[in-house]
Order: sequence, then C-alpha cells, then structure tokens
Amino acid sequence: MSATEMLAEARRALGTAGRPNTITREYADRHGGEYLRAAWCDMAITYWARHSGNATAVLPGGDRAYTVSHAEDFQRAGRWHPGTTVEVNAARPGDIIFFDWGASNSVGAIDHVGIVEKALGGGRVQTIEANTGDAVRRRVRSSNVIAGYGRPAYNGGGSSGSPASLWMEDIVKDLPLLKRGAAGEHVQTLRGLLLARSHPDIKSVEGPFDVAVERAVKAVQRWGGTDDDGEVGPKTWPILLRVQ
Repeated sequence: MSATEMLAEARRALGTAGRPNTITREYADRHGGEYLRAAWCDMAITYWARHSGNATAVLPGGDRAYTVSHAEDFQRAGRWHPGTTVEVNAARPGDIIFFDWGASNSVGAIDHVGIVEKALGGGRVQTIEANTGDAVRRRVRSSNVIAGYGRPAYNGGGSSGSPASLWMEDIVKDLPLLKRGAAGEHVQTLRGLLLARSHPDIKSVEGPFDVAVERAVKAVQRWGGTDDDGEVGPKTWPILLRVQ
C-alpha cells in the first residue's frame, strides 16, 4: 500500500477515453447501472485505489463518485489541506486533489478531482485526472482552482515515498502548441500558470488565448531566454513550469 502503487495504477489508465469504459463499468457493477455514463473523475480515483491495494488509505469513507463527499471524508479523517499556494507547494505525489472552477476554495463547491503526480512549485502541481475532456490525462493546475487536497494514510502514514522523478520532457509531451485564438482546458492551464506568476494582464483562468495572454507569454519567453513569438510549445511550456 503506497503512493507509488497508486500512481502506477493511474498512469496505466492514461489515454482511457469515452464512456462507458472499464472504470465506469466496474463502478456500475458495484453500485448500479446508472453510473455507466456518469461523470467519472472520482470513480477513477476509486478504481485506482482498489486496484493498487490502497482503498483504506484513499477512500476513508468508502467508494466515491461524488467529489464533495470524498473531500468531506478526508476532512473528517483530519487529513485535509486547503488549496492555498503554501499548502499546494507542500503537496506530495499520491495526494488526492480537488478542484473548484469557481475559485471559492469551498468544499461544497468542488467540481473535480485528480491525483498529484508532482509538485512544481509556484502554487502548481502536475496531476493525473479522469473525465478531463472525457479522458484520463495529465494536467498542470494552479492553486487558484485548487480547493484543497486529502493526504491518504499510505503505509499507515503520509505519502512521503515519492515515485521516480519525471523529466521535464515527460511533463510537457502531452501538452499542445497554443497560440492566439486557442481556447479550452489547456488554455485554462496556461492562464493559471501566468496568473500564478502574477502577470498584471491576466485576471482569471477563464477566457481564450487573447492579446493579453500573448503579451504575457512573450514576457515569460524573454525571461526564459527563448524566442518571444507568443506561442506556447515545447520550448515555452518548460519555462512556464519552472520553479521560480
């Protein structure tokens, strides 16, 4: 029972897409067929915990498909950390991290959940999440949309056993080329990273890749010593993810 095994199970699921799928079918078999096509981010956490031998640590209240109840389980167990920048910087691989797209940090407003793969500093974490674009994918999230995280009692304690470190190429390989006019979840990630760096033109994670985002990207590129073309690709993502 360890964070390493929990993350190994999550990594095996990368690329799983659509519903029903293996995760939703198993949850439906255990709890009723209506779950076959339901939102499945927390079903995946349940699946990974059970298949890695970590159910007791990760699911202190039992199987979960509803993120709010899962977060409340960690609160009751005294294993909850709020989503402040300081606390997010202290996140460990294997922590179960909860998101509120409304940025209220209220447990009752939680929308989504994933597992921390790596803390990146600057209030940012790399995660593995299910039901993000209806698939299991790596994401980079910032503290402004993190409501908090639960720390499972792996091995009867914390998740201090870190898995092998990932090279930066592994972090950015699933991230697309973004430029002005783009929209969607990856742009939300980009805006969150720029917001974490306190760029004055970026006020929210919501919105498209507009002129203000392009201006902020160029400033980051100049700071990082690469061409300031305003496009976010394999040379710029590592700069954005660099710990300051």
